[in-house]
Amino acid sequence: KSSILYGKKYKRAFAIIQMKKLFRVAFKGWQRYKRNSLFFSIYFYNELALHKRKEGNFMEKKKGFFEGSFGKFVLPGIILQSVMIGGGYATGREIVEYGAKYGALGWLSGLGTFLGFAVIAALTYELIRLTKAYDFKTFMKTIGGPLWIVFDIVYLLFMVVIIAVMASATGNIVEQTLGLNYWVGVVAITVVVAILNFYGSRLIERFETLGTVALYAGYIIFAVLVIGTFGKNISTVFANHDTSFIGGSVSAGKALWSGVLYCAYNLVVMPATFFTIERQTRRVESVVSGIIGGVLATIPWFLTYFAVMCFYPNPDVLGASVPWLAMMQGTAGPVVIAIFGIVMGWTLIETSTGIIHAALERVNNGLKEAHKPPMTGKQQAILTIIVLVGSMVLSKVGIIDLIATVYNALSYAFLAIYVLPLITVGVYKIFKLRKAEKEEQKKHAVSATQKHAV
Repeated sequence: KSSILYGKKYKRAFAIIQMKKLFRVAFKGWQRYKRNSLFFSIYFYNELALHKRKEGNFMEKKKGFFEGSFGKFVLPGIILQSVMIGGGYATGREIVEYGAKYGALGWLSGLGTFLGFAVIAALTYELIRLTKAYDFKTFMKTIGGPLWIVFDIVYLLFMVVIIAVMASATGNIVEQTLGLNYWVGVVAITVVVAILNFYGSRLIERFETLGTVALYAGYIIFAVLVIGTFGKNISTVFANHDTSFIGGSVSAGKALWSGVLYCAYNLVVMPATFFTIERQTRRVESVVSGIIGGVLATIPWFLTYFAVMCFYPNPDVLGASVPWLAMMQGTAGPVVIAIFGIVMGWTLIETSTGIIHAALERVNNGLKEAHKPPMTGKQQAILTIIVLVGSMVLSKVGIIDLIATVYNALSYAFLAIYVLPLITVGVYKIFKLRKAEKEEQKKHAVSATQKHAV
């Protein structure tokens, strides 16, 4: 018995020893595997991340020209400039009222315009990016609370006025340059604008981009023709410090403030750019696109300003309803003047399309909040025609009276209900939301690091 028991104990002890050896070997193998697998995991993760970046870049290219850097940095400025061109400087009357009439000091108005647009656009785009307020009702609620109702009223009023100004100018120009009946040009433009708003944002983006290139080329050619023929008067104006058109002394501050007012009334076009900000994901995109918008909005201003300086202080040009037409008639032949008429028609289309599109986005957002379906393309086209017809009736008031009185009043209105809330409440919210965004980014970074460590 004892030998049997001893044999069983020996076998049990031997088995335990063998199991310990096996466990020790297995444990060492597991540690080695863990080290190797960790190395493999890090290597694989890096390769996978590199592959994803390459694939992402490829896919980004595949998305299209408008979805990449162009759409993030340049497109908002292009839409801003292309919508602004109608009420901003298409006729030249606006530049005379808000800068060129000051003669040698008028360039300060241009500087005020650039600084105003660059700062306001950058702040607006950054706040939109952080709050995702892509329509002007939501945006105005963000910075002004109940003031959004006032902004709605002012925006809709100015939308009709600015289109009326363009209709008045374009109808007369098309009639004088192309020999077409006033209402033929107006009806043709109305149909084109309705079609663009029927098809929506994507078609408008492409139309405005191509239009901006064409209009820039047109105004550069017109400015070169005028300045090349009568440019000697520019140096005379600056050498004599001539501000004689308005009479009396003019301060630099007054000229600079005039540029700020010019920027303020043109803020009516800012909501037309809101839908393009959906592509932006970083602050640098907001700031750079705002500066680009300021540059694009100001270059045609200076082209027009220096062209007007060629005739300063001639009342036949500075007192004309459409100074550009007065300058072109003394410079270019009938073909160039006919091209100018076509360009003017195009500016009305771009301005009307952009402003009305922003209003339609506002209506659709309101319908969405009320849990109702958005307007169909047909309904959008009909509403566009109604707005345009109302503007055509108002256009009979006359372009000079509209610009000199209504524009100035609306400049102060936009300073009160848009600029002031933006540089106070808006800036505060940008800093607050930016701080929250940074904290969220840190949390994601820590979480990603912990996952990688595991």
